[in-house]
Amino acid sequence: MPQEQYTHHRSTMPSSEGPQVYKVGIYGWRKRCLYFFVLLLMILILVNLAMTIWILKVMNFTIDGMGNLRITEEGLKLEGVSEFLQPLYAKEIQSRPGNALYFKSARNVTVNILNDQTKVLTQLITGPKAIEAYGKKFEVKTVSGKLLFSADNNEVVVGAERLRVLGAEGTVFPKSIETPNVRADPFKELRLESPTRSLVMEAPKGVEINAEAGNMEATCRTELRLESKDGEIKLDAAKIKLPRLPHGSYTPTGTRQKVFEICVCANGRLFLSQNKFADP
Repeated sequence: MPQEQYTHHRSTMPSSEGPQVYKVGIYGWRKRCLYFFVLLLMILILVNLAMTIWILKVMNFTIDGMGNLRITEEGLKLEGVSEFLQPLYAKEIQSRPGNALYFKSARNVTVNILNDQTKVLTQLITGPKAIEAYGKKFEVKTVSGKLLFSADNNEVVVGAERLRVLGAEGTVFPKSIETPNVRADPFKELRLESPTRSLVMEAPKGVEINAEAGNMEATCRTELRLESKDGEIKLDAAKIKLPRLPHGSYTPTGTRQKVFEICVCANGRLFLSQNKFADP
């Protein structure tokens, strides 16, 4: 460091001693400390510059974006596997053309639909044990817009042409069911059963039970009753068999009782007629 010297006269009085010289500058340990701090500052600047270059290299900073994140005219484009540690807010999320879009989570994936007051209107939660959906109404439609399934607080609607139940035990309805047609698959049996209560089939315009390629059986433990209040009961068959009807027996000492016989008219109508000449 250059040294500066100047002459200072303490007074105007002449002195036998020569002019005093004062040295101005940094000498000794102060000079060494200054050099040390300057060297340390240069080292920190070089380390900082090297770390900045390394971060830019690792994060793959470019003019278009950072790493797999690219800034385009339509928005942000993210390629590869990405992990979001905080909530993600976006207007639209879509994959590249021809590729699938996957959402993965260690616990669950929750989709919330909010209103202007940030109140949740609809929520979809996919967890490790169940998929839960919360909303006023749930609908499933085809590509053409036809309703396949709908559920709300009042009713559940199945819009498909056929509802198939593949369970081994069938379907259990705790309450009533309303349907225009109950039919089994081809070459399969159809069973309507109520194990502990009664089974009632009602229709304002009639109930039709038809077995086109097989038999139809109605079995009960106590009584089987066919009743028509205002009309008639029609049994249309080539043969009508009643194999387990009781047979009466004749005894000479028995009391004479009235005996009735079943008669058939030409139109197939059945009626009872009293037989005055036969005893049981």
